[in-house]
Amino acid sequence: MFKKNTPSFFAALFAFVVSFSAQTGPFTSEAQQALLIDLTTGTILYEKEADKLVAPSSMSKIMTVYMVLNEIKQGRLSLQDTFTVSKKAWKMRGSRMFIRVKSDVTVSDLLRGVIVQSGNDAAIALAEGVAGSEEAFVEMMNKKAREIGARDARFTNATGWPDPEHQMTLRDLAVIATRTMMDFPEYYGMYKEPDFTHNNIKQPNRNPLLFEKVGCDGLKTGHTELGGYGLVASTLQKGRRLLMIVNGCKTKKQRAQASKRLITYGYRAFAGTVLYSAGQTVETADVWMGVKNKIPLLSETDVAITVPRALIKDVSIEVVYKTPLQAPVSVGDPVAKIIVKIPGKPEKEYPLIAGESSKKIGFFSRIGSAFNYLVFGGS
Repeated sequence: MFKKNTPSFFAALFAFVVSFSAQTGPFTSEAQQALLIDLTTGTILYEKEADKLVAPSSMSKIMTVYMVLNEIKQGRLSLQDTFTVSKKAWKMRGSRMFIRVKSDVTVSDLLRGVIVQSGNDAAIALAEGVAGSEEAFVEMMNKKAREIGARDARFTNATGWPDPEHQMTLRDLAVIATRTMMDFPEYYGMYKEPDFTHNNIKQPNRNPLLFEKVGCDGLKTGHTELGGYGLVASTLQKGRRLLMIVNGCKTKKQRAQASKRLITYGYRAFAGTVLYSAGQTVETADVWMGVKNKIPLLSETDVAITVPRALIKDVSIEVVYKTPLQAPVSVGDPVAKIIVKIPGKPEKEYPLIAGESSKKIGFFSRIGSAFNYLVFGGS
């Protein structure tokens, strides 16, 4: 069994890093519930009551938008299609897009009415246009939420209007937000539009982080008397994407402060890097009885980590495989693995695959190869 340790790799790579977390001590968010995830590596950086069922308010409109974008992706709808505004949609209270009853509004405008203006009227118009009624649309929402992994989410309406049964966890919101970015990248840009005008009424985007210098490009605010003020936000800085969710803040100001603090903490207290890219050569391995006596070992996937800056010097990696490899070996065969060791965390394993094929040599060549290997240590 071959093992190659590289403990000093990280110390050299991150020699320039300054630790901020040691200066401030353990981080605590003022929000009642909070969740911070490094989406580049899938690492949870901070969580506070992330599995508690809460009233998600207008943050649940991310799912409403997801459903409409899915209809577009499936070819059943287009941005240019129009929906006729019903009296029910027109009469909606709370935040509104101010659409007129019986008017025809494009799906594109209605989506922006929900995303930018948080319009309850726009959400109902979309729900009725897609499914015929809000009730039927809600059934679709609940089914799709379970399909994509938001297992505890329960929708009773398309707007996030207060209802004791309309609940989900912050982890559910994280799933829906992440799937939105992954499944509909071509439409995700709507979430960072600073304002939208309809019926000559210009309204700014309600996401406070869009106007801060934190790299924010989405997603959605929310507020109810029961649930307080909340925000689902995604930020991108130097190739690292963080997803942040806060809820239960007492005021808009506290929501903005809590959100910015949590995002800042994520970038300052943790370092993230791609150690090896998919397809990159990690090691060269000997092949026993092969036409090629050495082949490259490639990383099958990106090997990316997020680690507290204070622990960078203690991270190590091992490349593990049985040496020499036994011919025949085909391109793509899983033949080795990388083990990443971060103090206090479970070890992570990543597969290495053969980068080239090596057929088995003939009988007489095998005799010579065996002699050469046993006497001189090479194949």
